[in-house]
Amino acid sequence: MTTSPQSVITGAVEGPVDEAVLRRLVIHVHATPGSVYGKSGKTSLRRSIGKYNQAARRSSWLILVDLDHDADCAPALRASWLPNPERGMCFRIVVREVEAWLLADPERFAAFLGIAISRVPRDPENIEDPKRFIVGLATHSRRRDIREDMVPRPGSGRAVGPAYTSRLIQYATDMNSGWRPDVAAGHADSLSRCLRSLRRLGVLEKEDR
Repeated sequence: MTTSPQSVITGAVEGPVDEAVLRRLVIHVHATPGSVYGKSGKTSLRRSIGKYNQAARRSSWLILVDLDHDADCAPALRASWLPNPERGMCFRIVVREVEAWLLADPERFAAFLGIAISRVPRDPENIEDPKRFIVGLATHSRRRDIREDMVPRPGSGRAVGPAYTSRLIQYATDMNSGWRPDVAAGHADSLSRCLRSLRRLGVLEKEDR
């Protein structure tokens, strides 16, 4: 069961790649992405979580937060951030970073990077640092543009290449040959749970009308 085309889901995230993923997920469940707030890091997002939750009394919200290594498990982090979510709030923890969800579609991700599919793990949520892992994969790309965009230049002092973010946004939002949330959900339990929660949110909206 999916949300109706008229449903609008407002969001909040840590950064631009997370925003692209959030918008793609909302569209995937046949809803309309509303405004997306935050995008200034995890600390800023946590400061605002209370007001976002209050807003969820009147409208539907999706908030994505990376687990990183801030807690032993997703339920522990969720309990510390938002123990009492409002009815319209879908608050989901990404294990461990949103990059893990993008990795979870092995066929499409391998094609996107220009690498052998055997290099893409089937259990991306067990990767300690998905962002670093993706940069490592990009070093093996058959495409020079991918290597130049996603791998940091020697001596730059950067963790990622100059167009790392824009490349992942491109992949996450490409409806034709990019990321497939349903396929990825089969390899990432936290994503599967997120999609189920989004669909339940749509059911609640219909009941309220």
